[in-house]
Amino acid sequence: MIGAASQADSIENTTKKLNKSYSGKTIRNHLDKFASFKQLESQLNRALISKLPRRIKKRKHKMAIDLNLIPYYGKPTKQEEDYIYRSQAKNGTCSFYAYATIYIIAKNKRLSIAVIGLKKSYTNVAIITYLLDKIQSLNLKIKTLYLDRGFYSSAVIRWLMALDIPFIMPAIRNGTTGGINQYLKGKKSYKTTHTLNKDRDDRVTFPLWIVCKYLKGKRVKFGVEYLPYVVYKVNISLNYIYQDYRKRFGIETSYRLKNICRIRTTTKNPIIRLLYVGISFLIVNIWIYILWSKISKPRRGSRLVYHSLLTLKQMLGFLSNVINRIYEVREIIYIPAT
Repeated sequence: MIGAASQADSIENTTKKLNKSYSGKTIRNHLDKFASFKQLESQLNRALISKLPRRIKKRKHKMAIDLNLIPYYGKPTKQEEDYIYRSQAKNGTCSFYAYATIYIIAKNKRLSIAVIGLKKSYTNVAIITYLLDKIQSLNLKIKTLYLDRGFYSSAVIRWLMALDIPFIMPAIRNGTTGGINQYLKGKKSYKTTHTLNKDRDDRVTFPLWIVCKYLKGKRVKFGVEYLPYVVYKVNISLNYIYQDYRKRFGIETSYRLKNICRIRTTTKNPIIRLLYVGISFLIVNIWIYILWSKISKPRRGSRLVYHSLLTLKQMLGFLSNVINRIYEVREIIYIPAT
């Protein structure tokens, strides 16, 4: 599996390339012994936090929750049905294998500390609750929680405010008038409050920050672009919130790093799919741990980490070379006798 992950390849192709490997069928037979989705999820989460750098524990951190959606095509089988998550259309489908992660943002890296496989019945409030529960044992405090616009709803905002968690998320502009659109005016950024009404019994009032950004010909556009954010108890300047939020969700495109080392598969088994995704997150965490603990040196203030000396692709190359050395790359093909 590590050999397949290091090359973002399938188990079948990897076994065919290695001379001393078991066959793909034998490995799949062993993988099919995983019977409990929840048990595997728990084991993966223990593995993710097993090598957290000491400086991470018992401190306040900026954290983000992200949804990782893998497009699904076709009609779900009975085995898959509960695990096919519906979301906005992407790559020609509204159905996905979905995984939610919560990660710490530090040293320009994203350190995943929990992952859950999503079921179609999960609400956004349930996703946040499950993830926060997974990290409870770490005694971590949230300095700021970043969420994307997919979480914007009265239920989520009300729940996070009830938990008294500082958070930032973009507000969604629906329609052409009313709602958030009524605040998109003027030439200066400002703060206000807004009440989101889904119905009489489902309403919440929250702080709304409107950021005015001058396009100056960017993307061949001119004038003012308005960016509304829900901001709750976050110690940040109004003039800096756009850069802060953009930086947190755009760090060296690292939220896509897992795809570099995700095992490719066509299996319909949601448990095996969770295993492959979990391995990709674990490899990224190990890479970050090696950077912080081995390819760095102490200095006044904070450690100096030499990020450029070991990229994730380099580490995957090292892993691939070791696998090839142990199991020997196949160099001969025998044509079967007729």
